[in-house]
Amino acid sequence: MMAENKMAVMPVGKLIFEMSLPPLFSMFLQYSYNLLDSAFVARLSENALTAVSLSFPITTLMNAVSIWIGVGINVLIAGHLGKREQEEANKTVTLGLILSFLVGIILNITVLLIISPYFKSFTENNDIYTLCMEYMGVCSFMQIPNMVHIVIQKMIQATGNMIEPMLFQLTGVITNFIFDPLLIFGIGFFPAMGIKGAATATVLGYSVSMVLAFIMFLKAKHKIALKTVGFRFEWSIVQKIIILGLPSFIMNALNAFTVTIVNLFLVAYSDTSIAFFGAYFKIQQLIIMTINGLIQGCLPIMRFNYGAGNLKRLQSVFRYSTILVTSLMMFGTLIIMLFPTQILSLFMASEKMRSYGIIAMRIMAAGYLFCGLSTMISTYMQAIERVLSSIMIQIFRQMFFLIPIMWILEKALLINGIWIAFPVTELLTFVVAVILFLRLRFQNNNKEIVGGK
Repeated sequence: MMAENKMAVMPVGKLIFEMSLPPLFSMFLQYSYNLLDSAFVARLSENALTAVSLSFPITTLMNAVSIWIGVGINVLIAGHLGKREQEEANKTVTLGLILSFLVGIILNITVLLIISPYFKSFTENNDIYTLCMEYMGVCSFMQIPNMVHIVIQKMIQATGNMIEPMLFQLTGVITNFIFDPLLIFGIGFFPAMGIKGAATATVLGYSVSMVLAFIMFLKAKHKIALKTVGFRFEWSIVQKIIILGLPSFIMNALNAFTVTIVNLFLVAYSDTSIAFFGAYFKIQQLIIMTINGLIQGCLPIMRFNYGAGNLKRLQSVFRYSTILVTSLMMFGTLIIMLFPTQILSLFMASEKMRSYGIIAMRIMAAGYLFCGLSTMISTYMQAIERVLSSIMIQIFRQMFFLIPIMWILEKALLINGIWIAFPVTELLTFVVAVILFLRLRFQNNNKEIVGGK
């Protein structure tokens, strides 16, 4: 019965904390590692940090595809469970695993083919180019284990179980964290691999997560299972996965797009500015993606109750989670505003980097609150199948607003205009999100919730 699922009956506040704390914690550790990875690499040289910064859009795009498929499967399974369609949920599980392997292989090969012309378009420094190729030549092989473990993670989360996904993700992060300094600097009997060591540790960490995810999924009891008898590959399910996960993909892929565009602006100034922005973006991702972990816990709850027709509960989850996101974003803003010097010291920042980096970090952090609120509205739209509205919010943020605003402000204020473009863009995106939200409420003013059926 539906009442047996905690997403239908547990008090909303307690449910959000139980569902959100594990992914929030695991995302915090994952992106803490990403930040420390860059900090380790910075100790090799500023060129090495620049190489990792130039590689960041590619690895972000790879991760975005994994999240795309994973979230699409998560939303679809949660909806089926809410409607008590067990057979359809199990069918989605099997197809999702097959899809994760196929897409992972295709993307791995694609990355290996494009990295050389991509890096040549950003730098004429042969040392930086060589470091980029060494790093991504290894890191590209993270895609298959990354995609498979994220898909299994999202499947299990769709049932309301957030602990197991946290455990196998944390195991990978810890593996990565341990082997990073060992392989970069050659500690003990390990070889000193430099930047290749950082990439190797990343691939190893994701591989451990994938293996453990498979073991835990197959051996533990879950509300979903592989459907092998009578299974058929159905393109209609693939289409639903693609559509339902598309807003999450766009949100993450546009991060890669943003870094690429900003690097194109910064290349006219110096390699140091590129190294700084890559380091800063790891800090921003630590804050925003940690909070996104909370949102990941809320999405299946909203989707489940939308599928079950429990519209009042859906609205309550949205309100409660918005308050939490707002509080966390304000805390993240304060950290950046108060401690920019200490944060930059993690990356062995030169005097030149600190001269504009401290001001730049404070300027860009001013938009975090608006980012959190508009992302929460976008997630709500995604849960209630208003996919186009959810996508529009993300596209306005990092394409329609950011690029022209950055172009205009950079012409007027030089490099400071690039930093100011970020909070201005977040404010305008928030205004668009609120307009879309209120428009939906007006259209459904005779129904119980915004966007109700």
